[in-house]
Amino acid sequence: MCTAITYYTKNHYFGRNLDLEYSYKETVTITPRNYPFKFRKVKEINKHYAMIGMAYVANYYPLYYDAINEKGLGIAGLNFPGNAYYHEEKSGKDNIAPFEFIPWVLSQCENIKEVKELLKNINIASINFSEELPASPLHWIISDKESSITVESTEDGLKIYDNPVGVLTNNPTFDIQMFNLNNYMNLSIEQPINNFSQKLDFNVYSRGMGALGLPGDLSSASRFVKATFTKMNSLSGTGESESISQFFHILQSVEQQRGCVHMGNDKYEITIYSSCCNMDKGIYYYTTYENNQITGIDMFKENLNSMKLVSYDLIEGQQILMQN
Repeated sequence: MCTAITYYTKNHYFGRNLDLEYSYKETVTITPRNYPFKFRKVKEINKHYAMIGMAYVANYYPLYYDAINEKGLGIAGLNFPGNAYYHEEKSGKDNIAPFEFIPWVLSQCENIKEVKELLKNINIASINFSEELPASPLHWIISDKESSITVESTEDGLKIYDNPVGVLTNNPTFDIQMFNLNNYMNLSIEQPINNFSQKLDFNVYSRGMGALGLPGDLSSASRFVKATFTKMNSLSGTGESESISQFFHILQSVEQQRGCVHMGNDKYEITIYSSCCNMDKGIYYYTTYENNQITGIDMFKENLNSMKLVSYDLIEGQQILMQN
């Protein structure tokens, strides 16, 4: 499962944890402006906004997990099993396959306003990339520098929710996740006061007791609450180093450690990578499960007017600085 967040200081940041029990050997991939995006059911786009993100490149096509474009619009797709529903092709609609959704939106839109307009005619169609790569059940968080939305294709149709917290995990549906936050309005960053009974004396015996009841398990509903509480109360300096460090600390509050979520046989779900994109500067930062060092790739240091994808393998081995 996964967690995606936004975070704003002087600049604007967008990223996610990818939690799975396996890896496709994904790469940080830059799609330049003149790479021809071919879509299964709609017209190809030959000139578009450049983008950078994490992708599995199959047959020279970037299957993005998350990405931002050069205008500062970001999208992440998160697992949504049991709720995601892709419809048959519909006449008169823009029939977009799930794996095409991120490049189709990022290639054309600068901000959330344009995204909402584009999505008015979309049908997320039940189309696989290939027999070996069937469509994953996904929903998406889309963010610009001011706001976020959540997009869910369900059996009832396409749902677009304003996302005021800038957080997304997995199940249940986003409206239920937001309603569930009502159950935690008593949480506080301050030390608690006695509302239990004035007839009893209580001792505040530890720091952090104002947040007693904050979920700590790894379920998607609990991670939504934990990530939202952490993000909404998060403070950092406004510099790049302080901002991205704080961003990764927020993601670390809901990361998954090997051994805690057993998927059967010898497989365990882990946080394969964490990403943080500077939406203003076009820089993609990441860490991996075995490598805590933050690595950055700047899309604007590449030739964004070319036609060829640029991919960087992840640095997965632990980087240790010895001081003596």
